[in-house]
This record gives sequence, C-alpha cells and structure tokens, in this order.
Amino acid sequence: MTPNWRSLLFVPATAERFVAKAHTRGADVIILDLEDSIPPAEKAAARAALPAAAKLVGQAGAEVAVRINRPLELAVPDIAAAIMPEVTALMLPKVMGAEHVKLLAEVVGAREAALGLPVGRTRFIAIVETPQALPNLYAIAAADPRMAALGVGSEDLSTELEAVPGADLLYPYGMMVVAAARAHGVLPLGSIGAFADFRDLEGYRASLQRSRKLGFACTACIHPAHVPIINEEYGVPPAEADRARRLIATFEEALARGEGAVAFEGAMIDLPVVERARRLLARAR
Repeated sequence: MTPNWRSLLFVPATAERFVAKAHTRGADVIILDLEDSIPPAEKAAARAALPAAAKLVGQAGAEVAVRINRPLELAVPDIAAAIMPEVTALMLPKVMGAEHVKLLAEVVGAREAALGLPVGRTRFIAIVETPQALPNLYAIAAADPRMAALGVGSEDLSTELEAVPGADLLYPYGMMVVAAARAHGVLPLGSIGAFADFRDLEGYRASLQRSRKLGFACTACIHPAHVPIINEEYGVPPAEADRARRLIATFEEALARGEGAVAFEGAMIDLPVVERARRLLARAR
C-alpha cells in the first residue's frame, strides 16, 4: 500500500542534539542520515548510533527511515546496521537503474530474514542524481514491490549537468518523476525550486504550492522550519476534504438517478472530477 507521507526530515544519525528534538518537529518521516551529512571517518559511529536514534526519533509516531551510502562497500554494512523493527524505509541515493534497486532489495531481504522480520517490510525511497539514470525512472519506479517513493536529487543532478539549481532546470526532470511514480503507484517526492536559503519561508511555500499542483506528493527537508509548511501545502485542508465529500455525494445521487454528469456548486462534474476528489480524500489525515 502506498504510504501517506507529506514531510520527510533529514537528521544526521550522530547529531545528538537534533536527534533528541526530531520527534517534536511534526514530520511524517524522520530520515536518519548515514550519507552526505556524515564525514567518511564517522560512518562506523553513525551506524552504531542508529538503534538508539531510531527509538528516539520515532517515539511520537513518525516513521523512521535511514539514508544509506551509494558505494556498495558502504551500502552493505549500512543495510546491516539499519534493518531493525523501528526502521520502516531506506532512502537509496544515486540509484542507477532497476537492477541496482533489485540488488539492494536482495541484501535487505537477507537481513530481514536473518533478524526474523517479515521479508519485504522495509520500503525504498529511490533518488536519481545522475543524467545517466534519468532514462531509467520508469524502470526504477517499477523495480521492486518495496518501492514507496521516487525523486531526483537536485543538487547532485545540477552539479552533474554543470547547471545552477532552480525551477527552470528542475521542471522537466520533476515532471518525469511525477509521471514515472504515478504510473507505478509510488509517491513522487520533491518540489520545483531552489531552497538553499532556508529563511525564505514564503518563497518556499510558493514553490510547494506550485509543485503540489504539478503532482508531487511529499518532499524531504533539512530544516525543521520547513516541516509545517510542507504538511500544510502537501496535505489536504479540511475545507477541501469537506468539498470533496459533498461532490462525491452529489455525483452518487446523480448516478442513482441514471445521470452521468451533474451540476455541483456552479460547475459540471463527471467521473474524472469525482476520481480526483476520491484520491484527495485518500490523502486526507
């Protein structure tokens, strides 16, 4: 079943001060990071910190994910350390293609079995960060039943393209993600914009509003100030949920009368409009 995520907050696994407060931030998912925020000399310490950190960050009900490293000599011990009852997802960086996902799924499945956990319980959040992998987005989305979300890594991709991160650059690749993810029932993760300045909260909100209209479902952030904005803009406002319920009820009454289209609050509605309303209600919390 596709998860109902809006906000995913990164926390370095060894940052005790951030780990201690992460459960108060309101994020749907806390991502304990073993990758970019952890220097090479600290990787082993970050793995060792995972069990205690996972318990702390998940104590208020958020799901716990772990971002592993890309190189296999790091990814395999990362997986061995990350698979535990408290962790429900792994973020896979710099995914190359479907076979890459399947290879990691094999490693994860073996670890789940060794620990007596149900094989397949750990979901995948796949991030594409190289131009070579962009043509493989559809195959990555369909690669394994563990797939829960798909996104592009804007900073790394921009570097590889020798381009400046921003809405113009990210738009075409973002829409590729939305199409590939929606085609295979996984969440399109991300947004269209450049957010290096975390103080520009109104600019951030505007970019999320645009991105939600383009089909994105959830996004990750590194600053706690972004979490409530994500939850508002990628969530379902109560007024929208109420309108969707009224719309569906009106249509079902029309169907019972043998009508396939009906007027609702000044507009004609038919099956595709009703389906959008049903999907919106499925996202409501």
